[in-house]
Amino acid sequence: MKCYLVGGAVRDRLLGRAQGDRDWVVVGSTPEAMAKAGYTPVGRDFPVFLHPRSKEEYALARTERKSGRGYQGFVVMASPEVTLEEDLGRRDLTINAIAQDPSTGELTDPFGGQRDLAARVLRHVGPAFVEDPVRLLRIARLAARFPDFSVAPETQALLSTMVDDGEVDALVPERVWQELSRGLMEACPERLFEVLRGCGALARLLPEVDRLWGVPQPTSHHPEIDTGVHLMMVLQMAARLDAPLAVRYACLCHDLGKGTTPAEDLPRHIGHEARSARLARRVSERWRVPSDCRELADLTAREHGNIHRSADFNAGALMRLFERCDALRRPQRFEAALLACECDARGRLGLQESPYPQRPRLARALAAALAAPVQGVAEAAAAAGLRGPAIGERIREVRIEAIQAGAGPAG
Repeated sequence: MKCYLVGGAVRDRLLGRAQGDRDWVVVGSTPEAMAKAGYTPVGRDFPVFLHPRSKEEYALARTERKSGRGYQGFVVMASPEVTLEEDLGRRDLTINAIAQDPSTGELTDPFGGQRDLAARVLRHVGPAFVEDPVRLLRIARLAARFPDFSVAPETQALLSTMVDDGEVDALVPERVWQELSRGLMEACPERLFEVLRGCGALARLLPEVDRLWGVPQPTSHHPEIDTGVHLMMVLQMAARLDAPLAVRYACLCHDLGKGTTPAEDLPRHIGHEARSARLARRVSERWRVPSDCRELADLTAREHGNIHRSADFNAGALMRLFERCDALRRPQRFEAALLACECDARGRLGLQESPYPQRPRLARALAAALAAPVQGVAEAAAAAGLRGPAIGERIREVRIEAIQAGAGPAG
């Protein structure tokens, strides 16, 4: 048998980028021979094995034939007769269809992947690209990872065909979230949505996001005017500030309600926060988003307007904000919401370098509330004859006094 390094590891090496996990393809072997050599089988749909020492994945060379809708509708044929070129031919993009002989360094590049790397082009290998709808999401994610790469016109046309033919509708929630979350964490997450929107997939997968383009906002708060443009700027800021996934997802969902504002109310968006929260919950349920992401998205959608306006809040109003956000019990989640709000505030035309004083002020106020000397307050209140809710109100008063002393003045 002969082993070759394939896929992203070869691509990234040629680009001079740090390499992630390495994948290998094995030509001229069988499952029985792999097991005899000490490899551990792990593949369910096709023969994949773990190396006995490195634990890297080694897959038998294989071909695939479309047998049904969706990314699982394939018949896989793996045998010693499948050539390296045949295996590379089933891959998605030319830049991922390059193999390297580890012993000689020789490259096998039957589809011009090196040429497309030099030209900075994302191009499909062949017409079978349309058979796997996950590839549509993957190419959008790679566009977010490689912002200087363009999508080849013929590949863009194939993406539109996949949408028109309904292949994108066969995607399962787990795969959509996997690619969406990875794309949100790339260097330029806005390009993920640019590609999906360009082929019509965004309207099918995330219509709540797609409808934001063309929706105006007041120029006094949003010089960029267009809500969709603003959303992309917010995601750019989230990447710039190295925000974690939950924050980036909250940024994605924070203004969804603006897409449902009645036309007669535009460009104002009264009450969009509550509508955004409802739509965010709908998106989270559809794609089975993890609880930490969906909870932060809900909180940020509901309260980002109040957080922006909090510069004028006195200590009592800050305490009410903390209570609505459950910030005293979950301070880290509240701090993540503050980061999402900073991305929102600075993701606006001409305001990218502007400070966001609400974030440090609210962080100080919350720290003061958490550090308030409440130990013994309940006992003292009970000794003074207070009962039930009155004791809780006394503890609350102590926290408000601490906020007043520690947060600084409103305005």
